[in-house]
Amino acid sequence: MPKITVLPHETLCPQGARIDAKTGATLCDALLENGIEIEHACEKSCACTTCHVIIREGFDSLEPSEEKEDDLLDRAWGLTPTSRLSCQARMAGEDLVIEIPKYTVNMVKEGH
Repeated sequence: MPKITVLPHETLCPQGARIDAKTGATLCDALLENGIEIEHACEKSCACTTCHVIIREGFDSLEPSEEKEDDLLDRAWGLTPTSRLSCQARMAGEDLVIEIPKYTVNMVKEGH
């Protein structure tokens, strides 16, 4: 079973974590199932960027992103070449190291 190493995040995971993830599961689901309450304002329907993560190791093991995800990622805070929406990225057989960005753009929460 592949593992996800979550780098420390000030509020969601201050100590960092190393969790098991089922092959084929989305990163978002794996995080939520392990008590890491990543935002997912659109209920994981690929309609926002609140579940944005940066893949620090293992990026090439993931299936490529689709155009819809790429279009949304253009609006994510702190975008990098290895950014993904965790609701769309599915675990392959390799371990990942991810970073949850410090900030997120949540139009509903911010009153837009």
